[in-house]
Amino acid sequence: MPGTCTGGCACGNVRFEIGGEPLAMVDCQCRDCQRRSGTGHGSYLTFATRRTATLAGDARFWEVAGDAGTIKRHAFCPVCGAPVYLLFPGAPELVAVHAAALDDTTVYRPQFVTYARSAPAWDAVAPGLVRFDGMPPSAG
Repeated sequence: MPGTCTGGCACGNVRFEIGGEPLAMVDCQCRDCQRRSGTGHGSYLTFATRRTATLAGDARFWEVAGDAGTIKRHAFCPVCGAPVYLLFPGAPELVAVHAAALDDTTVYRPQFVTYARSAPAWDAVAPGLVRFDGMPPSAG
């Protein structure tokens, strides 16, 4: 994994640059991710600190509450509609980026699958990965 990840939307209006290693790279099969992606899952890299992130462009946002009530702010491009990154008001230091928004998508290597209980039979992502029915148990 390179020291910096860059990426953005399909038209280039919204861009990001994030330094450091991601905390996790995950395929999520929850219904929200299915609806947002238009397929069976969403793929994300989550970073521990926004201090190393530059988020540029005219993103628009919409919010959704997760199972535990945690709010997720989804950033998308108002021009091309592509989803780009997520912010978490309850954990303002975190930022997650959509794997497909990376300039170099080869750096994405999923580590596990979340919300496998919602997986459509036709979306067999990342065979062999550990699968959780919801979010994985917290460490510690």
